[in-house]
Amino acid sequence: MTLPIVHHPDYDAQFSADHRFPMSKYARLIKVLRDKGLARPDNEHRPDLPGFDMLARAHAGDYVQAVLDCTVPRPIEREIGFPVDARVSRRAQLASAGTLLAARLALDHGLACNAAGGSHHARRAQGAGFCTFNDVAVAALALLAEGAISRALVVDLDVHQGDGTAEILMGDSRVFTFSMHAAKNYPLRKAVSDLDVALDDGIEDEAYLAELARMLPLIADHAKPQIVFYNAGVDPHRDDRLGRLALSDEGLRARDRAVIGYFRERNIPVCGVIGGGYSKDVDALAARHAILFETAAEFA
Repeated sequence: MTLPIVHHPDYDAQFSADHRFPMSKYARLIKVLRDKGLARPDNEHRPDLPGFDMLARAHAGDYVQAVLDCTVPRPIEREIGFPVDARVSRRAQLASAGTLLAARLALDHGLACNAAGGSHHARRAQGAGFCTFNDVAVAALALLAEGAISRALVVDLDVHQGDGTAEILMGDSRVFTFSMHAAKNYPLRKAVSDLDVALDDGIEDEAYLAELARMLPLIADHAKPQIVFYNAGVDPHRDDRLGRLALSDEGLRARDRAVIGYFRERNIPVCGVIGGGYSKDVDALAARHAILFETAAEFA
């Protein structure tokens, strides 16, 4: 099987090159994947815009409507980190639909990746931290509402805690949320996931991978998932400007191989999303994000 990859050209909301959020990484990533032969016309999938109801399962209806209408209050836009204009609204909608499409493809094929997603700081009532809608929460709750699954697991290995995902899904026993992140990084006030592992600054490959290997059987046993949503943020990389950890390229590759391999060996579908990654060198950043797809292709 060829790895299904979900992408839409409007994942790139076309920010200026000097914006602190590297928006152009989405366009650069799909080019890298096409150049490597990983993304081709026969395995690329394009999402459609989602309906209001799909988004409103995860988010408050008035916030969803404000994003759709581009009338998000300025204080919330400041927390998000950019104005929610028509391009940002469309991008947020498509990224959420893209993660749901990737999840459906994972259920059919065992494994699929969205070339966006991982917007894990968006909470029920508002966005935050460069995240407008929480695509993983949207997708998980949609699959549950349809009866496509009855249990899901979120494995969030972005360097920042998945606080929005934890908040939206708190108290929902059908979804187990796991976040392994830098203890002293954003957000200052952490939410409570079903299991959080807060890491000291500067942790390198060997110690990180040992902790991950210890956690995977625990979360799998507790969650008993029918699908895993894997946030493969590359901001734990030692050169990431918003990270506080010290993983190498090979460390990221070993991390992705550990997560995907663990669940695929047990025949559990995995939906990968790219999560965070912050660098002024967008080519280097796209190459790091491509590691998820290169690794997933080994198991497809």
